[in-house]
Amino acid sequence: MPLTRDEDIKALLESVRTIALVGASDRPDRPSYGVMAFLQRQGYRVIPVNPQITGEHVHGEFVFRELAQIGEQIDLVDIFRRPMAAGEAVDEAIAAGAKAVWMQLGVINEEAAARAEAAGLKVVMDRCPAIEIPRLGVAAVA
Repeated sequence: MPLTRDEDIKALLESVRTIALVGASDRPDRPSYGVMAFLQRQGYRVIPVNPQITGEHVHGEFVFRELAQIGEQIDLVDIFRRPMAAGEAVDEAIAAGAKAVWMQLGVINEEAAARAEAAGLKVVMDRCPAIEIPRLGVAAVA
């Protein structure tokens, strides 16, 4: 089951250091752009992933085409994709050895969540860390 209890979501956010943000945008009007900046201000290392802008930089970070290219431990994969496309990102997260996947507001894919959980990943769906962090009083990452 995806995490729904506040204490479980808070514990996950406090255990995370490196976040891969799938669907990152270089456009300031897009939610992923603002959420990435917010997460960086909280002290997280945020690595943007978007095949459309591979090789560009967003908020000072190199944009990767896919999770497999990152080459370092990913604690959490934050997914800004349509629900049907989220499954592919979840499968990449499993293959990359991520510890958790987070599907953004409006992103619900039960089949992908079940695959992630079966592979041992924690799952959050239909929530935004930029809302949950202040709501739950998550301390900034040291």
